[in-house]
Amino acid sequence: MTDNKNTILAIVLSAVVLIAWQYFVGMPQEKARQEQLQAQQQLQAQQPKPQATPQPVPQGGSAQAPGQAPGQVPGQAAPAAPAAASRADALKASPRLAISTASLKGSIALKGARIDDLALIKFHETVDPKSPPIVLLSPSGTADPFYAEMGWTNAAGATVKVPTADTLWTQAGSGALTTDHPVTLTWDNGDGLEFRRTIAVDDKYLFTIKDAVVNKSAKEVSLYPYALISRHGTPQTLGYYILHEGLIGVLGDQGLQEYTYKTIGEKKVVNFDVTDAWLGITDKYWAATLLPNTDAHVKARFSASTIGNVPTYQTDYLLDARTVAPGATATAETRLFAGAKEVAVINGYEKKLKLNRFDLLIDWGWFYFITKPLFMVIDWLYHLVGNFGVAILIVTLLIKIVFFPLANKSYASMAKMKAVQPQMMALRERYANDKVKQQQELMELYKREKINPLAGCLPIVIQIPVFFSLYKVLFVTIEMRHAPFFGWIHDLSAPDPTNLFNLFGLIPFDPTLVPVIGHFLHLGLWPLIMGVTMWVQMKLNPAPPDPTQQMIFNWMPVIFTFMLAGFPAGLVIYWAWNNSLSVAQQSVIMRRHGAKIELFDNIKAVFGKKT
Repeated sequence: MTDNKNTILAIVLSAVVLIAWQYFVGMPQEKARQEQLQAQQQLQAQQPKPQATPQPVPQGGSAQAPGQAPGQVPGQAAPAAPAAASRADALKASPRLAISTASLKGSIALKGARIDDLALIKFHETVDPKSPPIVLLSPSGTADPFYAEMGWTNAAGATVKVPTADTLWTQAGSGALTTDHPVTLTWDNGDGLEFRRTIAVDDKYLFTIKDAVVNKSAKEVSLYPYALISRHGTPQTLGYYILHEGLIGVLGDQGLQEYTYKTIGEKKVVNFDVTDAWLGITDKYWAATLLPNTDAHVKARFSASTIGNVPTYQTDYLLDARTVAPGATATAETRLFAGAKEVAVINGYEKKLKLNRFDLLIDWGWFYFITKPLFMVIDWLYHLVGNFGVAILIVTLLIKIVFFPLANKSYASMAKMKAVQPQMMALRERYANDKVKQQQELMELYKREKINPLAGCLPIVIQIPVFFSLYKVLFVTIEMRHAPFFGWIHDLSAPDPTNLFNLFGLIPFDPTLVPVIGHFLHLGLWPLIMGVTMWVQMKLNPAPPDPTQQMIFNWMPVIFTFMLAGFPAGLVIYWAWNNSLSVAQQSVIMRRHGAKIELFDNIKAVFGKKT
């Protein structure tokens, strides 16, 4: 029947999208992730890790060229890196200034004045609140150095002594860096220049660094302010096409720039000469970014190099030269965001600091115009009801209300099609041997009865962008991370942890570890509920007479159940709730238009005895 064909068309369209995503993105990326993890483990077993920034600007040593911040030059030979130390030992390698706020805990190395030790104390590695906090930045000498560095570099040919990674700064005064207590560091180069650095931090994740150079000599000097973020070693990434992890920035009129670790490793270096920019390195939920003043002219760079056999990635920028006359002082200011990519926090910094599309630090995806508003609605509802899962259910209901007029027309058209099914069957029998004439007569019937044969596709087609937008919200927003629902769902952004194949935990066995097929042996309770609701929705319509169509109807819920088993639990809950609402909505609308609701008859026929 044509209405069944239209429904099948819509279902197949949805299936094609999901299957294509799973086949071309999900499974290959999972395989790539496993291979990358194995490769990293082998590399860690065979290769040492770096201890210091490669080729920093030494005191009295060679200068960096204008337009280039300190750091390893892509393509230049680098010394072999010494073996990695424990984090505790690496932190002991330098005197340190403590950082303590409501959101951050860590320290600044007085040797080099790097911000290189930072933990996000409000976020934990697992859903257990007693698990260790997320460590974002780590010093050189550890297995995975990740740090921010600011300072001054020389003009070409100049040999002014400037602070380097080995410079030992002195704290003016005492006490830790807190939101109420900025700290000041000083260093005298012995040749008439005094360097001062004042560091402040807010109650979230923003550091403000003000550098000053006091020229007490009799000579004029020119120096370039710089800032960089460096990461040693390729971090383990999720490897999903829909999520960017790596180097990122909005570079003036060049807009959003995203380079994965692999891409920048191939290009080695990408240069930008812009104003109104920010840049850094991002993970899924965390990021470290440099935020120069929006009116500052910056020569920015994304680059990749190696230390020994260890890849190193860096984002940096150089400001215009500051000429310091004898007796004068030159200043430079930058900001560092180092923390969790909370939507409200990111939006707040964008507005307060007038940053250029800083909200793009969160990967909202192609459906940005749907994804971000969808999150904002869910987040607003969450603050009303106190549960993100319940907020998703309410949003699903609101979406149904918004699209009710369209769904009403769609289901009304389906009801009309059911009403003229006897006529349609008669036409098929009359013109069984003339398919062209049969289609012509069917189209005349549709026209006469004012039926839209494609109406059945609309409810599912509309659902597709909403589905992917909600998937994106659940996948990329940190607010959804470790957000509980009810019962066994402690993290809406993770798959349902239960599994049918070990009887939901009764059997002490992990089916996903089975070779070859283990990837498919994870089927939680919520995916099963979703599959049942989808099956019930399909049984709302009469079974198609064609055996092939019947097979599609019978197997489609099973296929979707297994496909969605690995998706975030919040998305599966949404789909199950949406199916349930669709069943109720379709039943009411079709009943109002005089169509017989054959749901119970069709379900009964499935379990009844065949004669």
